[in-house]
Amino acid sequence: MNVTLRQLRAFVALAQTGSFTEAASRLHVTQSALSGLIKELESALGVQVVQRSTRKVGLTEVGKEFHPLANRLLQDLDGALDTIADLKTLKRGLVRVAAPQLMAAAVMPEVMALFRTQYPDVDVRLVDCLAEQLMPKLHSGEVDFVVGPERESTPEVDAVQLFETPFVVVFPADHPLRAKRRVTWEQALQHPVVALKGEYTHRLRVDLQGAVPQESLNPVKEVTFMTTALSMVAAGLGVTTCLPYAASLIRLHGLHSRPLTPEVRRRFFVFTRKDRPLSPAAQRLAHTLREFVQRQDWVR
Repeated sequence: MNVTLRQLRAFVALAQTGSFTEAASRLHVTQSALSGLIKELESALGVQVVQRSTRKVGLTEVGKEFHPLANRLLQDLDGALDTIADLKTLKRGLVRVAAPQLMAAAVMPEVMALFRTQYPDVDVRLVDCLAEQLMPKLHSGEVDFVVGPERESTPEVDAVQLFETPFVVVFPADHPLRAKRRVTWEQALQHPVVALKGEYTHRLRVDLQGAVPQESLNPVKEVTFMTTALSMVAAGLGVTTCLPYAASLIRLHGLHSRPLTPEVRRRFFVFTRKDRPLSPAAQRLAHTLREFVQRQDWVR
């Protein structure tokens, strides 16, 4: 059985109007073309659905049973096509993105607010988490894409660089480091350091190998989130190192920062799964994010 949409639309239009003339006009076809579509439908179904007479057009008993089913099928299809059109034109949609906690707090809210002014009907859901948790969320399908620091490449994931930026040292307003325009790592590490646990400090030690004595990077406090580290620095418990995209949070805590030498940089990427193309809404959010970071003075 090979029933086409054109045949179904012809049948429903004829059933609703009761006239070949009106149905043909509604579908913008000739009466002969409409009659041909009805004959094709009946041939495909193997049963007559339309009663023809010189005075009127009616439905057979089978046609009367078939009409609501065909009408509902077309309505469902048209609804699905309308949904696709809305998604394509960003009149609706859902985007799920994951980012490290500091970026989620300092960068993503501004990006989301900018995106909402352009596409108010698209729902953006942000997952803030540890950097180590980003890729598992991408692989599991929990999020559409991930924004995060560089990771070893895998065949399942596409990585597009978003920005590169160097570390800064962060300290209270009355700290001696404020008198310097640039601070060496050795100078910064002479003060008590509040650092992040795990991979963050491990990678920093690797990057600084040979530049400073390894025992210098010996934090007095280790915490999970950079926002906690900033609060501890504001309380006078030490200094910390972070990336300058946290400038708004640094100011919020009444803190100051200086570039560190030699420069240690971090590259951030947009990560996506190769087997899951981004929706139009997710593509546009990623584009909005790229445009936003390109305008920031902390991108080097």
